[in-house]
Amino acid sequence: MTTPIVDMRDIEKHYGNVIALAGVSFNVMAGECHCLLGDNGAGKSTFIKTMSGVHKASKGQMFVEGQAVDFDSPRDAMNAGIATVYQDLAMIPLMSVTRNFFMGREPTKGKGPFKRFDVARANQVTMDKMRQMGINLREPDQAVGTLSGGERQTVAIARAVHFGAKVLILDEPTSALGVRQTANVLATIDRVRKVGIGVVFITHNVRHAMAVGDRFTVLNRGKTLGTAKRGKITAEELQDLMAGGEELAELEGSLGGTI
Repeated sequence: MTTPIVDMRDIEKHYGNVIALAGVSFNVMAGECHCLLGDNGAGKSTFIKTMSGVHKASKGQMFVEGQAVDFDSPRDAMNAGIATVYQDLAMIPLMSVTRNFFMGREPTKGKGPFKRFDVARANQVTMDKMRQMGINLREPDQAVGTLSGGERQTVAIARAVHFGAKVLILDEPTSALGVRQTANVLATIDRVRKVGIGVVFITHNVRHAMAVGDRFTVLNRGKTLGTAKRGKITAEELQDLMAGGEELAELEGSLGGTI
């Protein structure tokens, strides 16, 4: 049996008497897109912050490529190959694409007091990596703020892949995008998956999940309602699970009609 890149087992997260996660299990394999779905307040953000080292689990175990890990910080997770692209993207709009791409990891040339940012190399890498992701930049020093939302998402994804991500966590990457930009981001996810990187796609949009997902896990009130493979569940069934199908059915019955 193939070992998952990341394997989360029975993860619990408590904040005093509040239970945010109540025994969630989830894993992602190399080259697959595992979608984590749930409505607002389902526990998605808490779970990915636990996976990415922002929070420590109250209970449960986490394994990376079969080895038990206990992250103390997001840096530990990044060093283990887990990269997270959040909704706000952590980019500076007035800075160039290249500067954002290499922020904190700038390539240099020269030695000692003559060491300086290798602009030519950084620009070339940025252009090449963006082209591989299907984005043809006008120039590498154009400001990130001039790019569309989908293109900015692609910059963040390309950056994570370039710096060695084995698992890429995408937090609602299509939530604020138009149709064309969403299609570009979904195409980028497909490209990343095809080079063997595991993708965790957090979303509440069933259609977007069905477009690229290999497996689907639904979270509801800090618990998993099950995991299904592509072809084994319909978009309607996923939507019902997210919305609390049983509760909706009971409400429909009490109202004597269809919601």
